[in-house]
Amino acid sequence: MDLNKAIIVGRLTRDPESRTTPNGINVTSFSLATNFVYKNAEGQKVEQVEYHNIVTWRKLAEIAAQYLKKGRRVLIEGRLQTRSWEANDGTKRQRTEIVADNLLMLDSGPGRGTPDSQENPGASPSQSPTGPAAATPAKTSDEISVEDIPF
Repeated sequence: MDLNKAIIVGRLTRDPESRTTPNGINVTSFSLATNFVYKNAEGQKVEQVEYHNIVTWRKLAEIAAQYLKKGRRVLIEGRLQTRSWEANDGTKRQRTEIVADNLLMLDSGPGRGTPDSQENPGASPSQSPTGPAAATPAKTSDEISVEDIPF
C-alpha cells in the first residue's frame, strides 16, 4: 500500500492568493512557515525554519481566501505534489506543494489568541466548539446539523 500524506502546523507567511481556473474552479494558494528547534553539539539552541507551499481547491479554497491572513496559525492536512513547467525564459522549473484536503484554524487571527483556542468560521465569534451550543444535547427546531454547513 502507498501513502502520500502530509500534516503540518505553521503560520501563514503571506495573505492567500485566490484565483479561478478557466473551468470556473476556485484555487487559493499560500505559504506556511514551520519551525524546528534543537540544541547543537555546543548546547546552543538552534531554530530552523522551513517554508511550505499550500494549494487549496474548490470550497476549501473559498474558505482559505475568506478567513486566512498572514500570521494566522493553521493545521494543514493533505498530500505532496510536485509540478514541473517551462518558464518564459526557457528554463525548466519545479515546485513541490501540499495540496490541502483539510485545514484547521488554530487561533483567532494574526498574532492573537492561543494555540488552544479554535475558531469556527460558520459560527458567530461568541460561539466556540466547547461553548454552550456544544454542551446542550437537547435538539431544537433551529439547530444546525452537519449537512447544513456549506463547507
